[in-house]
Amino acid sequence: MILPQEASPARASEPGPDTGASRTTLPAAIGGHPIFDSDRFCTGLMSACAKEEDARARRARIVEALAVARAEALAAIAAEFASHPRAASLTVRAYAALMDATVEVVFRMATGLFHPLASPTEGERIAVLAVGGYGRAEMAPHSDVDLLFLTPWKTTAWAESVIESMLYILWDLKLKVGHASRTVKDCLRLGREDYTIRTALLERRFLTGHQPLADDLRRKLRSELFKGTEAEFIEAKLAERAERHKRQGGQRYVLEPNVKEGKGGLRDLQTLYWIGKYIHGVRRAADLVEVGLFRREEYATFAAAEDFLWAVRCHLHLITGRANDQLTFDLQVEVASRMGYLDAGGRRAVEHFMQDYFRHATQVGELTRVFLTALEARHAKREAMFVGLFRRRKKLRPGYRLDNGRLNIADPTAFLADKLNLLRIFEEGLRTGYLIHPDAMRLVAANLRLIDEAMREDPEAARIFLDLLLKHGNPERSLRRMNELGVLSAFIPEFEPIVAMMQFNVYHHYTVDEHTIQTISTLAQIERKELIEELPVSSAILESGVNRKVLYVALLLHDIGKGRPEDHSIVGAQIARKVAPRLGLSPEECETVEWLVRYHLTMSDMAQKRDLSDPRTVRDFAKVVKTRKRLDLLTVLTVCDIRGVGPTTWNNWKAMLLRRLHAETAHALEGGLETVNRAKREHEGKRALREALAAWEAKDIRREVARHYDPYWQGLSTETHVVFANLLRDIPDDAIRIDIKPDPDHDATRACFALADHPGIFSRLAGALALVGANVVDARTYTSKDGYATAVFWIQDAEGHPYEEERLPRLRSMIEKTLKGEVVTREALKDRDRIKKRERQFQFPTHITFDNEGSEIYTMIEVDTRDRPGLLYDLTRTLAANNIYIASAVIATYGAQVVDTFYVKDMFGLKLHTKAKQESLERKLRQAIAEGAARARAE
Repeated sequence: MILPQEASPARASEPGPDTGASRTTLPAAIGGHPIFDSDRFCTGLMSACAKEEDARARRARIVEALAVARAEALAAIAAEFASHPRAASLTVRAYAALMDATVEVVFRMATGLFHPLASPTEGERIAVLAVGGYGRAEMAPHSDVDLLFLTPWKTTAWAESVIESMLYILWDLKLKVGHASRTVKDCLRLGREDYTIRTALLERRFLTGHQPLADDLRRKLRSELFKGTEAEFIEAKLAERAERHKRQGGQRYVLEPNVKEGKGGLRDLQTLYWIGKYIHGVRRAADLVEVGLFRREEYATFAAAEDFLWAVRCHLHLITGRANDQLTFDLQVEVASRMGYLDAGGRRAVEHFMQDYFRHATQVGELTRVFLTALEARHAKREAMFVGLFRRRKKLRPGYRLDNGRLNIADPTAFLADKLNLLRIFEEGLRTGYLIHPDAMRLVAANLRLIDEAMREDPEAARIFLDLLLKHGNPERSLRRMNELGVLSAFIPEFEPIVAMMQFNVYHHYTVDEHTIQTISTLAQIERKELIEELPVSSAILESGVNRKVLYVALLLHDIGKGRPEDHSIVGAQIARKVAPRLGLSPEECETVEWLVRYHLTMSDMAQKRDLSDPRTVRDFAKVVKTRKRLDLLTVLTVCDIRGVGPTTWNNWKAMLLRRLHAETAHALEGGLETVNRAKREHEGKRALREALAAWEAKDIRREVARHYDPYWQGLSTETHVVFANLLRDIPDDAIRIDIKPDPDHDATRACFALADHPGIFSRLAGALALVGANVVDARTYTSKDGYATAVFWIQDAEGHPYEEERLPRLRSMIEKTLKGEVVTREALKDRDRIKKRERQFQFPTHITFDNEGSEIYTMIEVDTRDRPGLLYDLTRTLAANNIYIASAVIATYGAQVVDTFYVKDMFGLKLHTKAKQESLERKLRQAIAEGAARARAE
């Protein structure tokens, strides 16, 4: 029997455009499997199939044999990969080699067993080619199998039958096959029309069949399609890359990156290879060095990033059992474990892993810049070439020149003769507004060794660096580039540990270094008067004049102590004590920077975790800041810090809390701490309510003012006092009155409740709100002298926003049902109190503290733990069961972590002073947290 295919060509160790993955380079444990010996495997399979009577039975026998062989080979590849879990170059080629062997066997069975031809005509020829990623001989465990069936002219009935038989077998093997049947002429025509098809053809690789067809396609693609269209292909690929980045979040530090499509991912590396191959016909990525697009050390970086990213992708496929390229939070933990990362230095293994991931992603970005510059010099990427022609040029300082509209170095030798130029170039870029040419970046990155201890201590270097921060209005641009090139860490070595440092939680959207740059960007925006409406207090502070140098340096250093077991604020202050003098700050400025770093979380904590209506809160904070100057500096730093966490972190609620704390502390510092007292606030609250109720009869006003105890007047606004006055007016004993309205100033919905008081009322209300999916951000509850509970909760929906007006009636109805006992909260919450699978790996140790000093009349119980639906209900139910009266609850949420602070008294109206009582209550709270957490994690 004559089979209509030629022998497969000898296969190179690295695949070229028309060759396959090499069996001979595979480890013996993999390459020794029978499936890789196609001749012997097919002979045995032919004999087995000869015993079967019909085509269906033969196909089943083929599928069964291939499925068993593939399962064994896949297990061998996975086992071999486990021995080098951070390097996948051999693994991805092994998966491709297995697919090659599979396609070879299937083709031989289709042409030799199902559709044999004794004497095929010229029209009855077919070549099978791999295209796309499979064409590069790079496959993850569950990658798609993209095949091109190439015929000389119109596909014949015989060729259609062969293709159909092959596809049925491949589909029966549960493979995801993408396929096309085309002639050479079809390929050229479609390639002209569609860049996706053109790119797939660029990566074609002959697998089996009639090789002259594949050779003909190769020649005609190069001469009739690729030649002369290099510039348009580059533009198309870069536009496609920009759109892909936009879809994936637009920046490198996405919390759950896509390893394949994200910025700094595999697709970026592949784009570089595609362009190099299209222009120069390179057969492998290493050839990019030979054609001058990369230096040897740059290709080494390319290869290391590619190997690492492929390893991550392979682990993702193996863990999930499917084609999955999204590195979600739950998978990050497992991938880190499989790759051999360990907890160390006070950080989790997953944080070390993601730091490596982001460093590779950053290096991919640098390689892209270098590569595109080399291309631009040769092939004139259109928009970059002309950018300098239409811009009014600023005069450059000596030693620099413009290349294609970018700032470049005129004489590298002269430039490197003065090592301060490694800093000056970044200031020159800011001064002129020109982007730095990647050739200049290359030179800087290759000479970081020049930034030595002597340069770090040089006052002129410090002056240049401070000018970068202070003089040009957009320091973040240079800081980001300096960070990516390693200049920032070379000049300030203490910065290096936080570069690409990921914090494993959903609160921080950026790595620590990028967060730092984002905070400086926010400060620059405030200075440019772009945020006056959003940040009136900070804008006014900067307008009135503060020490800008202190603020910028404090922001640069505020998180520099992260990544260590110790409190990063304390460690950071110690580092600031060494770094600030090196940057040329005066002793007084150094002391202020150190203080700001040490206390950079204090204002945020006070505003979000303490009850601002308690006079002790303001007095305690005023004692920390001591002066109006430090209060103003800390306020601006705190605002920039919160806004730099992520695009959705800042909201009206946080803004309102910080403005209030700033205003009341400023008043206390100017008028004396004794002006902040309960009696004064009570008097002002009663006076304001009398004015607001002017339309009421005098006796009704007297009754309303007299029915409330002292704390009621300090904790609520006049507007809320009016709401409760109306709810309580002529209220029957068994009534539950509710007022729910949006409170835009707080970025929340305010829910006010008036009903007869009874033990556990706070817990019942918290349970009702948990059942409707509301997130409580603040709460107060008071008991009137005539036995009514007045409770107010500020709530947000699951997305962290106020409830929309049209949702309020349904929200009210469900709350009423729960309060009337129509729904049993504890039972109903069992099905709703679940943590999403992807968020289950976030772990936060539980800390519970009792503070009898932070409030004059209450004990403060602070519970810091893992957040989940129903947590507030569990905590308040436990407190109620132990006869603890809750006056207020302040809830601060940081992604998956929450800090609930309860202001409480015991059943006799006293603070919880005894140690035994505190320890007993802590045990019960921890038990409630543990039981709830187990329930929330149950499948």
